[in-house]
Amino acid sequence: MTKDDLHDFQRTSFTWEGTRHDVFRRGSGPAVLVTSEIPGITPNVANFARRVCDRGLTAVVPQLLGVPGKAWTWPYVIRMSAWTCVSREFVSFATGRTSPATVWLRALAGEEHERCGGPGVGVVGMCLTGGFALAMMVDEVVLAPVLSQPSLPTAITAAEKRDLGVCPADLDRVKERVRNGGVCVLGLRFTGDRLVPAERFQRLREELGDGFLGVEIDSSPGNPYGLRRSAHSVLTEDFVDEPGHPTRQALDQVLDHLTTRLLPGDGARVAESP
Repeated sequence: MTKDDLHDFQRTSFTWEGTRHDVFRRGSGPAVLVTSEIPGITPNVANFARRVCDRGLTAVVPQLLGVPGKAWTWPYVIRMSAWTCVSREFVSFATGRTSPATVWLRALAGEEHERCGGPGVGVVGMCLTGGFALAMMVDEVVLAPVLSQPSLPTAITAAEKRDLGVCPADLDRVKERVRNGGVCVLGLRFTGDRLVPAERFQRLREELGDGFLGVEIDSSPGNPYGLRRSAHSVLTEDFVDEPGHPTRQALDQVLDHLTTRLLPGDGARVAESP
């Protein structure tokens, strides 16, 4: 076994309305659903989940696509990208629609909340699942949503660039929870990422106001950290684990966001622990 496999996760499965997916779980404390990016649960996605566990939380990583533990490669990414385009669980191009996969994820979130306890659950979406954290806010159990490089729907037209990947009714519910429930949405993107256009984050600011905290990391040509212009995966493939690096700061902000909302009174203590 290598340090990058999933041997330290418990592997189970969850079925809802006839749809079954394997689920990898690690840690203790309130649950945080980590919904992986294309191509799937890569070693770097697993490493992020381990960091969630280190904060006194339970990382719950559903396998929605790909091969668990398989490393990121271009052929693998291309193959899984093509698969998601035809999958019924993901809405890749249509605007104003919520992906059906979020219904299954909401059921999983409820199950994990009952299992793990705490005030609610966190959700960290990445890439094609980035917007799922927003859609899942229709359920009160979701208290700490994180949208890391939300890339659906595919941003080609002006309407697609501003679309949030949720239907109007779900967006109204999200806005109500932000306005009356005090839920804060955290979003992450690189400034040069064409898959996650600036217009999408601007729309989030317009709809959610102070309830949206957008972290936009400079990846323009000549940026001081040498980030490539096509940088995309803030918490995984483009993450640099160095103090002061903007991706490390973004990671710390995500972990603080989760612990503050899911471990009230204990989050600061856990964050300071070695």
